[in-house]
Amino acid sequence: MTGYLLRRIPTAVVVLFAASLLIFAVLRLIPGGPEAALAGSDATPDDLAAIRHDLGLDRGFFVQYAAWIGSVLTLDFGTSYQVGGSIGDLVSFGLTNTLVLTSAAAVLAVALGIALSLAATIRPSAWLNTLLTGVNAIAIALPTFVVGIVLIFLFGVRWRLLPAGGTPPNGLTDDLWITAQYLALPAFTLGLPAGAMLARFLTEALQTELRQPYAVTAIATGASRRDVVLKHALRNALPSTITAFGLIVGALLGGAVLVESIFGWPGLGLLTEEGISARDYPLVQVLVLLSVTVFVLIQLAADIVHAWLDPRIRLAGAA
Repeated sequence: MTGYLLRRIPTAVVVLFAASLLIFAVLRLIPGGPEAALAGSDATPDDLAAIRHDLGLDRGFFVQYAAWIGSVLTLDFGTSYQVGGSIGDLVSFGLTNTLVLTSAAAVLAVALGIALSLAATIRPSAWLNTLLTGVNAIAIALPTFVVGIVLIFLFGVRWRLLPAGGTPPNGLTDDLWITAQYLALPAFTLGLPAGAMLARFLTEALQTELRQPYAVTAIATGASRRDVVLKHALRNALPSTITAFGLIVGALLGGAVLVESIFGWPGLGLLTEEGISARDYPLVQVLVLLSVTVFVLIQLAADIVHAWLDPRIRLAGAA
C-alpha cells in the first residue's frame, strides 16, 4: 500500500501545480480587472495605472505567479481587495459552512443512491425499473437552480415548512434541530443529482456482479437474490463505486457554488461568486485552488480505499 501511495502522490502534485498555473492565467484573461473595480467609473488611466502598480499587477506574469504561489505555500494568503479582511479568515469561515453543506449532501446522496440501487437490484420488476430510471433521469437532467427554486417556493414560501435560505441565527452548533431545518433544502438540492448518479453507477456494478458465475451458481442452488446481493455482490461492487463516489463528491464541491448562491448559504461558493464579481484576484485564486486541492485529495483517498479493497489495483503498477 505504501508503494501505491508513493506512486500516486507525484501525480497529485503535478495536477495541483498545473491547476494553480491555469487558475492564475485564466483570471487575468477575464475582461476588466481589480483596478477598475477599486477605482470606480470616473477613474483616469493614470489612476488605474497607479492602482495596478500598487497591487503589483504591472509586473511580469511569472514574477506575479512566483510571488503568489510562494505565499500560498507558506499559508500566507494575503488580503482581499474588495470583500475585505484577511483571506485566511474568510476562507476559514466559508470552509466550515461549505463542509457542513457538502457533508450533509453527501450523506443524502449515499442514502438515496444505495436505496434506489438496492431496490432496483433485489426486487427487479418492469414498473419499478421504469420508475427508478425516470427518477434518475429527472434528478440528473434538472438544473440545480430549477430544483432549488422549486423547493424554496414549495417548502419555504407556499407551505412554510422549512427556512427558504440563510443559516441558523445562533450558529450551526447552537440547536442541531434548527440547523437540520436550514440544511434540508440546500443539502437536498445539492445531493439529489449526486445520489442519482451514484444509484446509476452502483446499479450497473451490481448487475455486472449478478452475472458472474459465483452469483448465478448461488441463486441456482437456492440462495435468495437478496442474500447474494447484500452478502456478496455489494461487497464486490464497492471498490469501483467508491472511486466513482470520489468524483461525485468533487461534483458536489462544484455545485455548491450555485446552491450557496440560491439559498444564501455563506460558504466558499457564495464567497467565490462575490470575489469574481469584484475581480478580487487574490481571493478567487485561493478559493479555486482550494477547491481543486480538496477534489484531488478526495480522489486520492478514494483511489487508496479502492486499492485497499482490491489488491489487484495496488499491485498492477508495482511490476
